[in-house]
Amino acid sequence: MGYTDNPRIVESAVTVAARGSNVGFVAVRKEPFFPVVRLLTLIPNKERLDVDYLFYNLKQNRPNGTGSGQPQITIPDISKRSISLPSLLNQQKTAKILSSLDAKIELNHKINAELEAMAKLIYDYWFVQFDFPNAEGKPYKASGGKMVYNEVLKREIPEGWGGGAIKNLFCINPSLKLQIGTDASYIDMGSLPNNGFITEIPLSKEFNGGMKFQNGDVLIARITPCLENGKTGLVTFLKSDEVGFGSTEFIVLRGKEMPLSCFGANLARSDVFRKYAIQNMIGTSGRKRVDAKSIEVFKLPIPPKSLLERFERIVHPYFEIETNNSLQNQKLAELRDWLLPMLMNGQVTVKEAEEVVSGERSI
Repeated sequence: MGYTDNPRIVESAVTVAARGSNVGFVAVRKEPFFPVVRLLTLIPNKERLDVDYLFYNLKQNRPNGTGSGQPQITIPDISKRSISLPSLLNQQKTAKILSSLDAKIELNHKINAELEAMAKLIYDYWFVQFDFPNAEGKPYKASGGKMVYNEVLKREIPEGWGGGAIKNLFCINPSLKLQIGTDASYIDMGSLPNNGFITEIPLSKEFNGGMKFQNGDVLIARITPCLENGKTGLVTFLKSDEVGFGSTEFIVLRGKEMPLSCFGANLARSDVFRKYAIQNMIGTSGRKRVDAKSIEVFKLPIPPKSLLERFERIVHPYFEIETNNSLQNQKLAELRDWLLPMLMNGQVTVKEAEEVVSGERSI
């Protein structure tokens, strides 16, 4: 919420959200901090209880709020909780196994965030600031590249570029609706990440209609707050011959003459595009949706095909790394979530867990 020069808690501690939509959420904090109202702080006795072990124990047995109105957790509620208490060394080993998995997941998140930022930076330099590499490898506009006025866009763009709309580069909702009753990969609005890309998608029959998509398509959320939060998804891990289906609350973009997944994903996540999409929503005030027809006519400079191809070649490896990291994180999270209750309940020993994590033992 903010910063202070006067921390109230200076020891390592675990906090529990005592009220609100995240009631029961636990976090471990090892830097000095000042807990705000409705945040309970648990400072473990270092001689008997490891702070990371306490965190994972409470994460496994998340405290529930009580009350007929807004659920809340009181100090007596949390004080009366029981906790299994193996030796301190065993606690530390247990926490180390679980925290090592979380550390790997966090590292992959950071790598993905950096790769996504790099892709956005290149996109902005090339297609917003027009400083793509010229024939000499220098930034085009900054090096005095010729700019010409475009009547369609009512602005100057690089010589050799055109003025047009998204429909000139992409097919909008290009596929027919699915046949009901067949097994297919299916995604809903909850599947779209705020950053990164959709990877593995489970088979499902639990749907009654939707839009087809294929590998490399860009999916755009049609409703708020998903759109406001930047929720667009790029499908990157379907097999080449596999087709999936998504909620009708998506708009599907697919490159017309060539793959444009990297360009499309950056375009769809740009501030100017999201602002335009939100301004052109249709429907009732309670449930407005982005109009696909308005997306078709969203105006933008049309780069030469050779420049688009070059952008895709440069940025696509970033997407591949992000996809692989996302897949690895799914597996690491599954392993962590499987080990967490097993370790806390004593069904798996620390040694057995270490062997599973190292690959010496299968689950």
